[in-house]
Amino acid sequence: MISYYKTIDGHMKQVEAYEKGCWINVCAPDENELAYLTERHEIPPEYLRSALDEEESSHLETEDGKTLIIIDTPYAEKVEESITYSTMPIGIMLTEQDLITVSLRDNPSVMEMVDGVVKNANTALRTQFVLHMLLRVATRFLQYLKQIDKRSSFTESEMRRSMRNKELIQLLELEKSLVYFQTSLKSNEITLEKMMRSRSIKLYEEDQDLLEDVLIEIKQAIEMTNIYLSILSGTMDAFASIISNNLNIVMKVLTSITIVMAIPTMIFSFYGMNIGEMAGGLPLAFNIWFPLGIALLATVIVGIFLYKKDMF
Repeated sequence: MISYYKTIDGHMKQVEAYEKGCWINVCAPDENELAYLTERHEIPPEYLRSALDEEESSHLETEDGKTLIIIDTPYAEKVEESITYSTMPIGIMLTEQDLITVSLRDNPSVMEMVDGVVKNANTALRTQFVLHMLLRVATRFLQYLKQIDKRSSFTESEMRRSMRNKELIQLLELEKSLVYFQTSLKSNEITLEKMMRSRSIKLYEEDQDLLEDVLIEIKQAIEMTNIYLSILSGTMDAFASIISNNLNIVMKVLTSITIVMAIPTMIFSFYGMNIGEMAGGLPLAFNIWFPLGIALLATVIVGIFLYKKDMF
């Protein structure tokens, strides 16, 4: 779907058709729309393919006066009862006259631009508009990182009360999300630093300051991701050790119970043999209370011994 937006009287408005100075937002385009972008706006097909590739990493390309910026953006989706976080690429294309964004699905950062959440974003000032969008992407990373931290803290408190597979799986999903964020943020940082050095994108003084703000937010997000990932990895290792220790305790108790229960079985087995006519025989073999007393006494003695050895 192709949508057109333009800043009119300081507000973001959707327009029905293409106008000079407007922003062209493309979401999940079909073949006809891709052909239109290639023919009408002279967008290279390889730029469109890169923007629509889910595995495409963040980078900057310039060819014949056309610039492609691929940036990884975060998104959250609900899967069953949990929320998973991941990243997806968005392509930002700058030509001599047009500003085009291309993505596979609705992007939260793009929708904030559409809704006019970002003030001072003017579609006529294309470079500045792009930088405002990149700043929203960095801010969205920070928001999701705070959510991940709160969810991991809540899941950890739940695991302290009852260790279940559900909580372990949730921590594993959060750890995987942080790995995705870490990789994407590092790629975005490299792309932004390349933008700062690149001569293909003309940056005025205000644009330079805005780009530095974006870089600061990205670096902060990277530091937060590293911290949360280290904490979460340590938490997972700690709970794995606790689970292993609990299993050892259970096995120790079961082994002790088995030993205690085996004593009367052994004694009754001896007295249950048909050896009454053999030489000597067993003492008081025909008195049922004698083997019962021996079994009870031996069981108590072994039980006390194992208890003092902290086997229960």
